[in-house]
Amino acid sequence: MSLDPAETNPDHYKVIFENDRVRVLEYVDQPGTVTAPHQHPDSVMYTLSSFRRRLVQGDEQREVEIEAGTVGWLPAQQHHGENIGETPTHAIFVELKGPTASAGDETLGPTA
Repeated sequence: MSLDPAETNPDHYKVIFENDRVRVLEYVDQPGTVTAPHQHPDSVMYTLSSFRRRLVQGDEQREVEIEAGTVGWLPAQQHHGENIGETPTHAIFVELKGPTASAGDETLGPTA
């Protein structure tokens, strides 16, 4: 079973650019949307809207609220999420291909 978000959640993740070094995904959802489990490699996320989400990684869950215009590093992860706010989620993910980068950079944590 694939955990590629563009395959597990095709109504929400759209590949908008890809080459041998990066893949760029656009993510859009509405309040109440729950994503299927999926995984991301190391990525950079840029939020186009402000939103509130519940993130579930294994037995752990947490709620995040992120403002529009936020840019941050996301280490590789597997999760699923739920839009628990009153606004749509709209974000761009730049997924890195190749060796895993070091985790010393600023991290936002799981988001979608």
